[in-house]
Amino acid sequence: MKRLFFKNRPSAIAPQKPLPSLKVCLLLDLVGCAFIVIPFFGEFIDIIWAPISAFIFFRMFGGGVRGLFGGAFSFIEELIPGLNFIPTFTIAWFLQYAKRNKTTPITSITTVKPVRTLFGYYAK
Repeated sequence: MKRLFFKNRPSAIAPQKPLPSLKVCLLLDLVGCAFIVIPFFGEFIDIIWAPISAFIFFRMFGGGVRGLFGGAFSFIEELIPGLNFIPTFTIAWFLQYAKRNKTTPITSITTVKPVRTLFGYYAK
């Protein structure tokens, strides 16, 4: 009876958003750090760079809560003097990369197979 009313539809797997380039993330972190070199004017340039950095972060790492939080963190990090050395884009890239590659559990790599001998089992 259930089959008459409900058809079995194949579940569509949503495609993953492509991972941003690590080179681009490193470049954006270097741009953020480059303004430290310019004495006095560097902090004024950071006022311009902070919203640009936040917008780029938001667009690169998704528009959801994670992208919004990361963009806000990037904005605040660029505005506060002395915090420009934090590689926000690169850290976010590594977190996203680690999240994607979680499909291979470490336990499957380090599995110990028992071997039977005359005296019992031992791990090989």
